[in-house]
Amino acid sequence: MRPRIVVVGSSNTDMIIRLDHIPRPGETILGGEFLTAAGGKGANQAVGAARAGGDVTFVARVGRDVFGDQAIEGFRRDGIRVKAVFRDPKRPSGVALIFVARDGENSIAVASGANSALRPGDVLRARAAFLSADVVLTQLETPLKTVSEAVKLARRAGVLTILNPAPARSLPDRLLEDISILTPNESEAEFLSGIKVRDECSASKAARKLRQRGVKTVILTLGARGALVCSSDGEMLVPGYKVKAVDTTAAGDIFNGALAVNLGEGEQLVDAVRFANAAAAISVTRLGAQPSAPQRKEIEAFLKDH
Repeated sequence: MRPRIVVVGSSNTDMIIRLDHIPRPGETILGGEFLTAAGGKGANQAVGAARAGGDVTFVARVGRDVFGDQAIEGFRRDGIRVKAVFRDPKRPSGVALIFVARDGENSIAVASGANSALRPGDVLRARAAFLSADVVLTQLETPLKTVSEAVKLARRAGVLTILNPAPARSLPDRLLEDISILTPNESEAEFLSGIKVRDECSASKAARKLRQRGVKTVILTLGARGALVCSSDGEMLVPGYKVKAVDTTAAGDIFNGALAVNLGEGEQLVDAVRFANAAAAISVTRLGAQPSAPQRKEIEAFLKDH
């Protein structure tokens, strides 16, 4: 049976412009390719998990507009359960404006729309999915009280919880203590720990500081270098894979979705991180957020080749 994953989070429509470089303040750049793609950290993670082999339920809010229609249609195509994707009668669907430079780096601005109205009550309406889940995955593009409710419900049900603390914001220790796995990148780990992450040594210090705040396991993602795993069993750097990056927009989201699935299948933590690294490596070779998420067979083939 496929692992049952509940993702609580955001759904956006990404409007993307490819440019030679990210515009500086006051700078206008002509030219560049424009396209739209489905996005939002929660939706990206849900799609990433579904394509990696998970039976995914997504808890989210979208507007009663064409973007909301398209989002739900896309979720259904990927086999995601959408009963808990609620339509907001007052707010539009979320939108992200994204600049992507030639080297793959990006700059993003988000109008949250209906995402900002995802409430603890919405989580409780999806209670049955939490009680039968193997993993609950969430991020920080929706209200913190909603994230906290999801984590609390999962903890009470004895379900593994993964929090991707992005975008970075202050988090209470009480929430961190309920988290099974925290997956910050370098800047998020620095924000939460107060330790500047420059190399593996400083990454280790930041991860240990976060564990001191109550997190059971920290997986600090380091881009192409891989991910540092810090738990009660010790620390280990799981190397990444060298690929030619085209767009890094959703790499962290794809990592988290794949990680949730492999852990839900009962794999050991380090092996699951290796699987997630492969999924993320494939994603950065493609343009767009959800379009970049690889299928399970692609991840397995990549691991076999590497």
